[in-house]
Amino acid sequence: MVGRMARIAFILLCHKDPDAIIKQAQSLTAVGDYMAIHFDARAKPDAYRKIRAALDGNPNVTFAKKRVKCGWGEWSLIRATLNAVQAAVDAFPRATHFYMLSGDCMAIKSAEYAHQFLDSRDVDYIESFDYFQSEWIKTGWKEERLIYRHWFNERTQKGRFYAMFAVQKHLGLTREIPQDIEVMIGSQWWCLRRRTVEMILEFTERRRDVMRFFSTTWIPDETFFQTVVRHLVPREEIDGRTLTFLMFTDYGMPVNFYNDHYDLLIRQDFLFARKISPEAKELKRRLGVLYASQGEHFEISNEGQSLFKFLTGRGRIGRRFAPRFWETEASFGRERELLIVVCKKWHVAKRLLERIRQTTNIPVIEYLFNEEGTWLPDLGNIQTSLSKRHRHRRSLMRMLFDYFETDRLIVCIDPSDLNLLEDFCRDRSVTRLLEIECQFSDDYLIGHASRVGLAGDRTPKDTLGALLPAIRLDIEHESDRIRDAGFANLGRMRESDPPEANARVLADFLSVSYDKAMEIIQADYLFAD
Repeated sequence: MVGRMARIAFILLCHKDPDAIIKQAQSLTAVGDYMAIHFDARAKPDAYRKIRAALDGNPNVTFAKKRVKCGWGEWSLIRATLNAVQAAVDAFPRATHFYMLSGDCMAIKSAEYAHQFLDSRDVDYIESFDYFQSEWIKTGWKEERLIYRHWFNERTQKGRFYAMFAVQKHLGLTREIPQDIEVMIGSQWWCLRRRTVEMILEFTERRRDVMRFFSTTWIPDETFFQTVVRHLVPREEIDGRTLTFLMFTDYGMPVNFYNDHYDLLIRQDFLFARKISPEAKELKRRLGVLYASQGEHFEISNEGQSLFKFLTGRGRIGRRFAPRFWETEASFGRERELLIVVCKKWHVAKRLLERIRQTTNIPVIEYLFNEEGTWLPDLGNIQTSLSKRHRHRRSLMRMLFDYFETDRLIVCIDPSDLNLLEDFCRDRSVTRLLEIECQFSDDYLIGHASRVGLAGDRTPKDTLGALLPAIRLDIEHESDRIRDAGFANLGRMRESDPPEANARVLADFLSVSYDKAMEIIQADYLFAD
């Protein structure tokens, strides 16, 4: 081609799996492209040191000068992106395009093809739909994301998040959108030209009012860049699409790609794909080789979306793309860790989970298989009833891992649900159990009998007296069955044990320090009825 060949500076936001990040950076920069990395400040320091040690000598890799603690739906994601973009602009003056990536993305074309593709049109690639007129948001909040201020994280500080929303709504404390700004919405996976990125950085310094506005909107990674680009760049210079191929299930969860999806992926009219499963080692190897190849010809069929809808709607026919194309495998994932708190006294387990929620960043879900009213995110219809949750238990758990974008998740399960425990412990993920052994007074057992319908207000005392030993024996039997099952990773906290002993058990369960575990369990009311 005549003229300057495109050179891409990849903007990588990541928070885990340092080995995969190192490989991704080495693969993408080996052909002359660049990468600016922001590694979440919440992540383990050892992981960040490992990445720096491996990549500091690579002249085509730079790092955000300031790392921030990122949270889903927060402004922190935009701040981290801007920090990485600024680092890339400063370090790579020859970069012509800036491409937003995550650690789950991989190239599905060669670098040669990607460069020629970007050189062929002088445009920015970013989804940018009218926030209020489009149907990009199909369910849930729309105007509320913007006109109210959101200071807390909806996933980790749910009580504060909704309390502040309720107060503002009750008092009518709404706010105006900056008058010259038309809010847009779209995918956060964009590819922008250098002059556009430089205009954005200048805009962030000049328009503090817009920055203040977006800093307290909810899920700004779907609106900030989409709005600012449309504000700064003429419409004819914007291609309103993403160059990253991703698909969602009917439940709104991203589809994972596996080893058997290579042929499908390279035929899509995109440069990258998300999400590549951590377990798809062969797919990652083949795509890495593909990016460095030359003279590769790609037949674009772009059938991914329509084929996925057909197969999910009617079941898989024949052997094309192998079984997992139409349904992600039943396992949660080999690299994931499911932590299960087992306790008959639900209020004790809930208190422990609340303490864990306050002191760690591990997502927690209460008795989702036992209480209909347990809070769950909107996963389509799969979470709407206890029967559906049990019937689709593995799919539900995998969706929760994906929803929270985490490899560690804590749930509560009643000790009577031995089948659930056995099923989850057979998974290829790491499953850890923490049984909380409580003491049961007669008053508590009477209340329990009333809650489960074994007794009522008019039940005679002599009947209750005969019933209590049977209930106590039944609870003990449930605990014995758990012990007899021979679970590999089973710890036990006892109400009768001193805090020091329980802290050691909790530290092993959570993989945290002894001091952190002591901080969690030192609440005097933990076992109170």
